[in-house]
Amino acid sequence: MRKSKRDLTIEQKLARGPVDLPFLMLVLLLSAIGLVMVLSASYASAYYDTEGVSGGDPFYYFKNQAFFLVLGVAVMYIVSRLDYQYYRVLSVPLLGVALVLLVLVLTPLGVTVKGATRWLHMALVAGPTYQPSEIAKMAVIMFFSARLSKRHTQLSAPKKFNRRTFGGRLKAFLDKIGLLELIPYVVVLGVVLALMYKEPHMSGMILVLVGAAAVLFASGIHMGWFLGGGSAVGAVLLTIMLNTSYQSSRITSWLDPWSDPRGDGWQLTQSILAISSGGLLGVGLGNSRQKFLFLPEEHNDFIFAVVCEELGLVGAGIILLLFALLIFRGYWLALHARDRFGTLLIVGTNTLLAAQVFLNVGVVTGLLPTTGISLPFFSYGGTALVIQLAQMGVILGVSRQIPAPKT
Repeated sequence: MRKSKRDLTIEQKLARGPVDLPFLMLVLLLSAIGLVMVLSASYASAYYDTEGVSGGDPFYYFKNQAFFLVLGVAVMYIVSRLDYQYYRVLSVPLLGVALVLLVLVLTPLGVTVKGATRWLHMALVAGPTYQPSEIAKMAVIMFFSARLSKRHTQLSAPKKFNRRTFGGRLKAFLDKIGLLELIPYVVVLGVVLALMYKEPHMSGMILVLVGAAAVLFASGIHMGWFLGGGSAVGAVLLTIMLNTSYQSSRITSWLDPWSDPRGDGWQLTQSILAISSGGLLGVGLGNSRQKFLFLPEEHNDFIFAVVCEELGLVGAGIILLLFALLIFRGYWLALHARDRFGTLLIVGTNTLLAAQVFLNVGVVTGLLPTTGISLPFFSYGGTALVIQLAQMGVILGVSRQIPAPKT
C-alpha cells in the first residue's frame, strides 16, 4: 500500500518538497535553446552526409538530440525525487563501477575514435556509445562529498599515536600538517587519472581534478595544500601536454593558428571567422555560413561559434548570462543546503558545470588550447546530455530539502 504523508519519515517528507523553480527554469531554457542550435548547426552537415550516419537526413542530429532531451528531463525529474542522503551509501559502489568501466575502456571492448579510446557501447558490444569518464566525474564528487561532510567530526575525535616509534611520530606529524587525511583522496584521484591518461583523455582529467578540488576547497582543506598541490598538478599536466604529440600540436596551433590555416590551425581559424562574421546582432538564426562544411565539429565542441555567428554578440552574451545565472543560483542553493553533504554535492557538481562552460567557450574563442570539452546542454551527444541533466537532478534533489525560511 502507498504510505500516506502522515506515515512518511522526516527524510521522505523533505525529499518530496518543491524543487528550486529558478534553477529548473534556467536548465530547461538552456536545454531548449541548445536543441534549436543543434538543429541549426547540424542541418548542412547532416544533409550533405548522404553516405554517412545521417543518410542525408538534415534532421538526423536534431531528432536524436530531441529524443535524449526528453529522456534526460525524465531522468532529471526522477533523480530530483530521490532523497540525496542515499548518495552517501551509493558513493563507494558508484566509484567502484566507474573504475571498472574505465578499465574496460582499455580492453578490446573500448571504442576508438580519432586515435583516442574513451568510449564503451551501451551493451558493451553494440549500441550507442558513452564515455565512462562522465560517470567517474560524478562518482569522485559523491565519494569526496560523502567522506568530507564528516570531516569536522573526524578531526575533533581524539587520535592516539605511539610517539615512541618512528612510525608513530611520522603519523603524528603528517596528521598535524593535514596530509594524513588527504591520502585516501590522493589515492582515489591518482587511480582515476591514471586510467584516463591511458585513454588518453586530457580534458576529462582536468574536469575530474576541478570537481574534486572544488569539494576539497569547500570542505575547508588548508589553502597551502591547494597552492602546492595545484602547482604540482599543473606542472605534471604541462609536462604531459608538451611531451604528447597530439597535445603539443594543439598548443602550437593555438599560439599561431594562422601559421597553418589549412592544417592544424583550420579549426580555430574557422571558429574565429564564424565569431567575427556574426558582429553585434548576428547573421540570423539558421543563416550561418561557416556551418556549410567549413567549421569542424560545428554541432559538437564548436557549436558556440555558430551561436556567435547567427545570434551575434548580443545573443551569445544572453546565453552566457543564462549560464552565469544558473551557476550563481547553484552556489546559492549550496549555501542554503540542509546539511554539509548537500552543500559539497552541489559545489562539486556546479563547479563541474562552470568549468565545462568556461573551457568550451575559451577554446572556441581562442582563449585556451583545444581540449575537446563540449558545451553543456548545447553540444550534440545524447548520453552526455542525459548525464548532464541527471547532474542537474542531483542539485534539484538537494534543493527539495532546503529548510523553509522562518517567518
